[in-house]
Amino acid sequence: MQYPVESFTEAEIARLEPHFTNLDQPVFALVNLPETVKGALFARYSRYDGTLRRLFLDEFADSLPAGGDWETDEGTRAAELYDRIFLGYGDDSVAQLGGAHIACEWVSNVLTKVLQRPRMASYLEQSTRYIRYDGSVEGLGYRYYRDARLGPQYEQTMDGLFSRYSDAIPQVAAWAAGQFPAADGVSPAAHDRAIEAKSLDLLRGMLPAAALSHMGIFASGQTYEQLILHLLAHPLPEAQDYGRMLLETLKQVIPSFVSRVERPDRGGEWIGYLEQRGAAGREWTNRLGIGDEQETDAGPSVKLLHVDGSEDDLLCSLVFEQAGQSETAIRAAVAKLSGEERAQMLADFVGNRANRRHRPGRGFEAVRYRFEIVADYGAFRDLQRHRMLTVQWQTLGPDLGAGVPEELEQAGVADSYREGLETSAAEYRRLASEGFADSAPYALCLGYRIRFVLDCNAREAMQLIELRSGREGHPSYRAVAHEMQRAIAQHHPAVAASMVHVDNQAEPRLERILSEMRTEARSASQAG
Repeated sequence: MQYPVESFTEAEIARLEPHFTNLDQPVFALVNLPETVKGALFARYSRYDGTLRRLFLDEFADSLPAGGDWETDEGTRAAELYDRIFLGYGDDSVAQLGGAHIACEWVSNVLTKVLQRPRMASYLEQSTRYIRYDGSVEGLGYRYYRDARLGPQYEQTMDGLFSRYSDAIPQVAAWAAGQFPAADGVSPAAHDRAIEAKSLDLLRGMLPAAALSHMGIFASGQTYEQLILHLLAHPLPEAQDYGRMLLETLKQVIPSFVSRVERPDRGGEWIGYLEQRGAAGREWTNRLGIGDEQETDAGPSVKLLHVDGSEDDLLCSLVFEQAGQSETAIRAAVAKLSGEERAQMLADFVGNRANRRHRPGRGFEAVRYRFEIVADYGAFRDLQRHRMLTVQWQTLGPDLGAGVPEELEQAGVADSYREGLETSAAEYRRLASEGFADSAPYALCLGYRIRFVLDCNAREAMQLIELRSGREGHPSYRAVAHEMQRAIAQHHPAVAASMVHVDNQAEPRLERILSEMRTEARSASQAG
């Protein structure tokens, strides 16, 4: 196609070039503009019959600060744009058109789950699998969340857990080095990194949920607004503190997008509603007698509670987009197929999946699975990150128990690990009995189990199961992925069989060695 080419005067080009790439192309980026201005531009764009660059020249360029410097005037000018554009074109949808990169540092592992709850956002988080927590931070000590209200016994318990963890690392590393000697062709550096990763993997269950992490977030203004409201309504003081800090930070970079938070008739009412909703949940669990005490330790489990849809539904949905008839007619045609033809049809639609990133079409969303999972908190942390699924979880507590990795028995640190688990559970119960039920999970080791639900369609299940069964993954969530596939196979064997990139090997392994070798190879290639 021959695309129209806009013509601009030299003066217009001078005004456009600092803010738009590719002036002669139909695809371009907006640069050197505040997020608020980008959002306002797109908002007006939807009701403007010209191009975006022409819109900028016609209605926005004259409001640029002298020299194009937005640093000093952005707050005032953004407010003017909000009044003129946002309110006129629907602030909820427009709030999706600007975003910000925000770092949240020194957050507990409890709070990371709250921060990561919104679906439409991107996150990076420091990993307890690859970051050593044995060092002392200047002015703080060990890396864990502190609150003077929790008392000196809390800090003594946390210090003890971190000391156990620190003391165990060299012993476990020595065992792993003897158990998994370097193979031919593996460099000592890659092998050492893989050994350390294996050691931290095995010991992360000893770290408490109070362990501090750093997070990076990229999200739209609308997502940040909802996140702040949930933080401010949360019972944890840490969540409320970060809600206020997040609001103050975003007011500096995208103020218009979060301006409603502090309005009593908007943010105030939202926070009140969220608090009311939380209170209703607590009241009804108590009335139903299912509130405080969890079921006792029954070990880790994966249960497929409910299945929606059949393989016929899947086949009809797969062919729907290419068909020229109603779904009723499609279903009648599919019903006439033999078993062999059905299998061939599904195989053709799935195709030759060369890697796990090749996923079948949206027809796989026609069937759904609801899983109830009991797994250690460390595994939950990784599985919870699949935010396009429906993920719900109960409060972390000690009643579901905790396991001790067999490898720690072999390494000779299992007794210390068990003592750490018992110490953390005792501190949890002390905090809960003294009125700190919301804060008590800080004290629990990541090895304790939590009950949660993953509700997903077949396409989402394929992505999670293939990714989390990978050989570089942690054994605890690899086991969950394997059980999810097995459960699906009992109801929809063809769906489970299409997950061809599931790693089912269960032999002892040095999980990160292949990744370390690939990283080293890439570094060598770039250096060359």
